[in-house]
Amino acid sequence: MIERVNPPELGTPRGFSHAVVGTGTMVLLAGQTALNPEGRIVGEDVVEQFEQALSSLLTSLRAAGGTPEDLASLTVYIVDMDDYKARSRDIGGVWKRLIGSHYPAMAGVGVSRLWDIEALIEVQGVAILPE
Repeated sequence: MIERVNPPELGTPRGFSHAVVGTGTMVLLAGQTALNPEGRIVGEDVVEQFEQALSSLLTSLRAAGGTPEDLASLTVYIVDMDDYKARSRDIGGVWKRLIGSHYPAMAGVGVSRLWDIEALIEVQGVAILPE
C-alpha cells in the first residue's frame, strides 16, 4: 500500500508528491533512457524520449509484478533543463496517458550528458508492491 503525503505547509505539489509512505516489496528500477530494443536511442525531442524512457521503466515495473500506481519515487535526469521546462505540458500529457494521476515523490536533476550522447533524458525509480 502506498500513501502520498502532501503537508499543507509545503504548498500544493504539481506533478509530484512531497512524500510517499508504503509497505510491501521494494522494487528498484534501473535508469532508462530512450533506448529501443535494438539498443538505439529513439525520439527526436525530449517529449518523445521521455515517453520511450518512461515506457521502458513501466515495462520493467510490470515485469517485476507492479503497476504504475506502485511507483513511490522517480528521479528524472535532464540534459537540457530549459527545454524540459518549456515542454513540461507535453511531458505531463505523456505522464497522464501512461500513468494517470498517480504522482510519486520526484526529483528533476540537470546533468551535462548521459551514457548515450544522444539521450536527452533518463528516468530511474523505486516502487513498493503491495504485500
